[in-house]
Amino acid sequence: MVQVHPASAQPFAGVLPIAPTPFTDTGELDLDGQRRVLDCMVDQGVDGICILANYSEQFLLTDAERDTLAELCLSHVDGRVPVIVTCSHFSTRIAAERARKAASAGAAMLMLMPPYHGATLRADEKGTFEHFARVAEAARLPIMIQDAPLSGVNLSVPFLVRLAREVPLVRYLKIEVPGAATKLRNLVEAGAGLIAGPFDGEESITLMADLDAGATGTMPSALLPELIKPVLEHHRAGRRREAAAAYARILPLINFENRQCGLRAAKTVMMEGGVMKSDAVRHPLEPLHPATRKGLLELAAEVDPLALRWGR
Repeated sequence: MVQVHPASAQPFAGVLPIAPTPFTDTGELDLDGQRRVLDCMVDQGVDGICILANYSEQFLLTDAERDTLAELCLSHVDGRVPVIVTCSHFSTRIAAERARKAASAGAAMLMLMPPYHGATLRADEKGTFEHFARVAEAARLPIMIQDAPLSGVNLSVPFLVRLAREVPLVRYLKIEVPGAATKLRNLVEAGAGLIAGPFDGEESITLMADLDAGATGTMPSALLPELIKPVLEHHRAGRRREAAAAYARILPLINFENRQCGLRAAKTVMMEGGVMKSDAVRHPLEPLHPATRKGLLELAAEVDPLALRWGR
């Protein structure tokens, strides 16, 4: 396998979308479909692929399934683009073991949420700091911290800057909290020279504001990354008007994905485009309502993402 070694490479930037996990109609892993998903994403021109994240339905996978998918994804991508492996778990020991496995299999970076469980079980700031530090020590890979409302953990700007200073492998931050642009701006200012990659997420729904605030990348779904990428390229080149126009064209679809569909949007479009055979999600998640599905595909047809036609 050709491995990517980000420690000696340029910092990660650009579009690093989340790979969905295909299931059969009966809820089993569709491994051939997973390979097709990865090939489609490479053809979308992504700058990296993140696996086993929330939009990969990681919370509905067994440990054995995680291992199967990690091995399949890393071997099938085979260095064509960097692969980021999500290793989140409340247990530091389990998160560290996941991180070691990912590093051994050729991961380029790890993504990690702070330790939480359910609605109320959280580590304190000391425990959270130690959690990230121990996972970094276990894997010796760059870490992207996912700062999302799902965890219920308040990761303050001073805490994140201190973490980046004292645990140098914590070099990337995915900010998808309300007011993301303000937090990104404050992080870029306070963490100058420490943070290699301020990213946003949440399907890139606040991308223009976040780029203006200093974000250098985004982690959307796999629905339309090749249409998001020009927004970043124009913005990076100082062509803000062109960036805004490119973003305005795709924003209705992004908004519909974010507000109406969630992780099911990319799967539905990929099924329609012949990438995967089924857009099934695992219970207790439910499939899209037929009317929502129709609305999604109508909006997708207007901008014609590669996922809608890749396998046709």
